[in-house]
Amino acid sequence: MTHFSEIKLSAVLRKNLDKNNFIIATPVQAQAIPPLIEGRDVVATAQTGTGKTLAFAIPIIEALIAVPRSKSIKALIISPTRELAIQIEKAISELTPGTHIRTAVVVGGMSEAQQLRDIEMGAEIVIATPGRLCDYLDRRLVSLSKTTMIVLDEADRMLDMGFLPSLRTILEKLPEKRQMMLFSATIESSVAHLVHSYVHKPVRIEVGASTRPAEQVDLYCFEIEVRSKSDLLLHLLETVQGSMLVFTATRMGADRLAQLLVRARISCTVIHGERSQSERNQALQGFKDGNFRVLVATDVAARGIHVDDIAHVVNYDLPQIPEDFIHRVGRTGRAGARGSSWTFATPLERADIRGIEKMLNVRIEYQDVPSLPPPIGMVPEDGIIVRTAAVSAPTSTVVPQAPKVRSFSPGRRRR
Repeated sequence: MTHFSEIKLSAVLRKNLDKNNFIIATPVQAQAIPPLIEGRDVVATAQTGTGKTLAFAIPIIEALIAVPRSKSIKALIISPTRELAIQIEKAISELTPGTHIRTAVVVGGMSEAQQLRDIEMGAEIVIATPGRLCDYLDRRLVSLSKTTMIVLDEADRMLDMGFLPSLRTILEKLPEKRQMMLFSATIESSVAHLVHSYVHKPVRIEVGASTRPAEQVDLYCFEIEVRSKSDLLLHLLETVQGSMLVFTATRMGADRLAQLLVRARISCTVIHGERSQSERNQALQGFKDGNFRVLVATDVAARGIHVDDIAHVVNYDLPQIPEDFIHRVGRTGRAGARGSSWTFATPLERADIRGIEKMLNVRIEYQDVPSLPPPIGMVPEDGIIVRTAAVSAPTSTVVPQAPKVRSFSPGRRRR
C-alpha cells in the first residue's frame, strides 16, 4: 500500500483525507493501518516525524464510523505531554467532520470542568496524559469499561517520565477484550516488558533505525566555551535561513536566552514547564504560524513539538541522556525535508559527544568556530550573557518575520 485510496475506507473518512491532502501513506502508515483495521494489536517503532498519529487515527475513526453512536469512551489515546495530546486531538479533528464523532482532551493545566463536560457530552475518543486520567479514575469521574481501543503513543518517553504505575492503573481498568496499539521511537527493556504484559500477539512494525536520528538531518558540533555560546547562536541566526528550535537545560536558561534574542531583534518565544498551558499553546502556535523564528525550549517539549518545517535544531546545552538527542534532533528533517542540528559543546564535553556518537551510531561533524566578539563580564551558570550593545529594542518587541539572509556553508571538519 502506498496511497490511502488503496484502503477500503468509508466515504466520509476518504473525503476528509482528500480534503486535507493526505494522499500518499508514509511507511509506518502503510504497514500499520491494514492490520489495525483488521482489529489486530500492533507494536510499531519509527522515528519522530514519520506520521504515527495518522497511522492509529485512521483505523480508530473507521472503526467508530461503523458502530452506533453512544456516550461512552470507545478509544483512549495516552500521550506523555499536554502539547502532544492537544496536537493529536487537532489531527483527529481534521478527519472527523461529518462523522459525529466527539473527542475530549484530558490533561493537566487546563479546565477540569470543561474536560469532564466534553466527556459527559459523549466523547468517544479521549486523548489523555497518564496523571490527569488516573486522577479522574481514582475519583470515579470517568469509566473505561467500554473502551476497546487503546493507544500508547511515545511509550518509551512515558516510561522515562515515570508513568509506568499510572499506565498499569489505566490498563487494568480496560476490558479484557481490547485492541492495543503501541507506538514508540525505541523499544527498550522497560517497553518490551510492557508489550509482553499487555499486548496480545502483535504485528511488529519497525520503520528505519529507531535508535538514531533520521538520515536527512545533518549533524554538526561546535566546541566552544560556555561564555561564547550566546554569541555563536546569534551568529548562526545571522548566517542561516529558516526557523530554529533551541534546547536549553533549565527553565531559567530558556527564559534568559529568549530575553537575549528578543533584545537582539530576533522574533522569539519560549516553552518550558513553568509556563501555563495557554502560554505554551500560544507559543507553539505562534511558532508554527511563522510569527516567531525561534522557539527556545527545555526537554519537556522534545516530543511535544510537531511542526513539519523546522529548519534547524540547536542543542544549546547537551541533553542529559543520549536518547534525548534523538528526540531533540527529530524535530527537524521531518516529512522528507532536509534539516540540520547544531550542538554547542565545551571542551570538557568531548567525551559526551563521543558517547552520543557511539551509542546512537552516528557521526557528528565538528565545525570551526567563526570569529566572535570577545567575551565580556562575569558568566552566569547557564552561560547566557546579555550584551548591552545588543539591547536596542524593548523585551516586548517581536519581529513578525526574520530577514532573509544568505545561506551558510559549514566549514571544514576538525577533531
